[in-house]
Amino acid sequence: MEEDFRVIDNYLMIRMPTEIDHHKSVNISSKADRFILSKAVQNVVFDFSQTTFMDSSGIGILVGRYKKISCFGGKVYAVHTDSRIRRILLLAGVENIVEIME
Repeated sequence: MEEDFRVIDNYLMIRMPTEIDHHKSVNISSKADRFILSKAVQNVVFDFSQTTFMDSSGIGILVGRYKKISCFGGKVYAVHTDSRIRRILLLAGVENIVEIME
């Protein structure tokens, strides 16, 4: 798959694929959960620099990882969002739980 997972210090960095749909979201979520639990990361950063399409399952990825990581006092970040992806995130109201960074 196109997404890339890397642990840097206590951050799990996930480069999201060009298109995020239900099929890809299941794989991304399960792989992220394995990293969160096995690598003891405290924060998750989703990099949307290559993403041009995301449906509601993309929101589910973010909310689900927030629920897991917040139990450990961690945070979730969304970086490199274009105007379309940022609008989807804001309409879904995730800015209350996910820090959307320029």
